[in-house]
Amino acid sequence: MATNIKSTQLDFATIKTSLKTHLSQQSEFADYNFEASGLSNILDVLAHNTHFNGIVANFALNESFLNTAQLRSSVVSHAETLGYNPKSITSATAHVALSTTITAVDRPSTITLPKYSTFTTNVDDISYTFYTLEAHTATDDGTGNYSFLSSLGTTSIPLVEGILKTKTFYVGSSADRQIYVIPETSIDTKTVAVNVFNSSASSDFIVYSELHKAITIDTSSRLFQLRESPNGFYELSFSDGITTGLAPVAGNKIVVSYLSSKGPLSNGGATYVPTDKITVDDIAYDIVSTTSTVASGGANKETIESIRSNAPIAFSAQNRLVTADDYKALILSKYPAVYDCIAWGGEDNLPTPEYGKVFVSLKFPDTTSTASKATTQDEIITNLIKPLAIMTIDTKFVDPVITFLETSTLFNFNPNKTNVTLKSAETNVSKIVSNYFTNNLNAFGKAFRRSNLLTEIDNIGDSILNSKIDVKLQRRFVPTLAVSKAYNITFPVQLAIPDDVHYVVSSNTFTFNSKLCTIRNLLSSTQLQVVDADGGIQISNVGTYNATTGVVALTGFAPVSISGGVDYIRISATPANQGTVIPLRNYVLNIDTTRSFTAGTVDYGKTQVAL
Repeated sequence: MATNIKSTQLDFATIKTSLKTHLSQQSEFADYNFEASGLSNILDVLAHNTHFNGIVANFALNESFLNTAQLRSSVVSHAETLGYNPKSITSATAHVALSTTITAVDRPSTITLPKYSTFTTNVDDISYTFYTLEAHTATDDGTGNYSFLSSLGTTSIPLVEGILKTKTFYVGSSADRQIYVIPETSIDTKTVAVNVFNSSASSDFIVYSELHKAITIDTSSRLFQLRESPNGFYELSFSDGITTGLAPVAGNKIVVSYLSSKGPLSNGGATYVPTDKITVDDIAYDIVSTTSTVASGGANKETIESIRSNAPIAFSAQNRLVTADDYKALILSKYPAVYDCIAWGGEDNLPTPEYGKVFVSLKFPDTTSTASKATTQDEIITNLIKPLAIMTIDTKFVDPVITFLETSTLFNFNPNKTNVTLKSAETNVSKIVSNYFTNNLNAFGKAFRRSNLLTEIDNIGDSILNSKIDVKLQRRFVPTLAVSKAYNITFPVQLAIPDDVHYVVSSNTFTFNSKLCTIRNLLSSTQLQVVDADGGIQISNVGTYNATTGVVALTGFAPVSISGGVDYIRISATPANQGTVIPLRNYVLNIDTTRSFTAGTVDYGKTQVAL
């Protein structure tokens, strides 16, 4: 007789029931009481074994594919097969101006600040150590003052957070490919330096470069590869000595230097105290440090979901810069300081196509300084785009355009179905809204879908009877005060058409004609007006808005000052479709928490009949 057991069912009770059903259909077990016999224990063992093996097989199968793997070690391994190297923890970087004054009569014409010079700073009463990653030279200005310069010839010296560590290996005589494990999980891989000495007693060394940074490889190349191992440590390996250049030989000493980073914890460090001094003729001189930009850019390891998303894109790029996705893939894989990236061809640029160009927009963590952003862009041009891009294509960086959402969330709440108060329920709903924007938006190509957010709110519990959200979009611009100028503010979607009830476009308050005023559209019209707090019209026509293109055009706008302690004007507008907001190109959606609110209404769910 054929069995009716379904091997895909992993539930213990279901498996045991299937076993009993199967046995009861056999003639020798007809009318047999399985529960009252010792055979029940055997069935428990069989069901448990089937249940356990089924789960193990299911987990193992999931871990075999990039899209379904849950363990970081599995995701990292799959990414490596696609040629993608997941980003390590990233150290925060600050920029400072460094100088010293030497009073000696016979002072040198130049002095050098050594590599790995140390500085300290405090963030939230915790001390962090920063280092220089290269030597910096200063020249006497004729009066004994020396200002150190970076490799770019500027006085902005980068300092990188971390604890300097070294690991030494000795190359054995084995013919097998050797891998050297660095027992550290918090290595900032961009700070790794590998020097190979001829022997343990030698003072001369050869510098090896990281494989993924190499543009060309020949038989004389000296390269190393650093990869994350399954336990979170890092494995150092070299070429085979044949196809990818030269490798260390038996008897060589390998010294690996790196910074062990605290990631984002040191972001915001503002004052840097040097712990080293400049010594000239046995006299120590103080180093003066002046902060140019505070520490920023520190970040944790790349997340599993980020690796899962970026690895296939990087694989399709094949270390080339031909399509827009190639730019995105290589920038994200090679520059950990970049949080997100998007690129598009000049022929697709709006409002004016620019042929022969590629537009690239980079999104950095909020704490990243302007100087760090500029440095990263320069490195991308010099080290990535120039060696790999098509010669006739120019690259133009454009800033992300932040479009804020103002949400008004209302819900009906039944206190009889929970032990929390209305106030606590409002707090819970506010957290859901905030988490939705944190987890699903604030990046390129991320769309706001109201129904998804409402589903999360309704799923809080039975006490949430129903919910609704009204949505407005908001753009900001900084006007020139007291000067009449024209401004064009572009929204990423179509706007609502005017009606005779609701104002589609509005603004925050500003001073004009010695009165607090706002901008709003004339009802049933796209014409924009400046009105005071009493509803009086100060300017009857200050511009228009185009519902189809999403452009708000202001003409002759000249506010004297802006209220609310800000230096920008908020233009809020109702989108044509509040349920779905899909940004284009370099537009990014975020939430304005100061203009969003959540409110609940007590609803006992009772029907009242009035006679």
